[in-house]
Amino acid sequence: MIASIAELREIASRVTDPEIPVLTIEDLGILRNVEMQGETVVITITPTYSGCPAMDAIREDLGTVFAEAGFSSVRVDLVLAPAWSTDWMTESGKVKLEAYGIAPPTGTGHRGRVTLGMAVKCPQCHSLNTQELSRFGSTSCKSMYQCKDCLEPFDYFKVLS
Repeated sequence: MIASIAELREIASRVTDPEIPVLTIEDLGILRNVEMQGETVVITITPTYSGCPAMDAIREDLGTVFAEAGFSSVRVDLVLAPAWSTDWMTESGKVKLEAYGIAPPTGTGHRGRVTLGMAVKCPQCHSLNTQELSRFGSTSCKSMYQCKDCLEPFDYFKVLS
């Protein structure tokens, strides 16, 4: 089966993140490359962090969407370098995160530095009057915050580089 790179990428982009199902792997920025090598579709992905448990599910889902599209040979390569960064997230992905109730990362990644005391906007009422409750949230890439105005707790997708 012959397909263009754009068509292959569109197929791969149908796969959503199992931890945040409103985001595709394209939105998240972990979809690095899609190409044909002979009769095999080769997809390259980078985890948001080393050891991310979602990678197995994403690998399976990629196999499924390509099989449904008529491709019988699929290989998913996991690449750790360069390390994933929140800078790779799409703007539409950040909008989807906020609509889902997760504050998107603010700013750009600064390799090796953690920004303390920064204002994180509440995804519910959009107040900047928020506080960090825990550096670690429901997954390693999120922190737990609470809005001091509407009192809602929410996840904040940490800036990672």
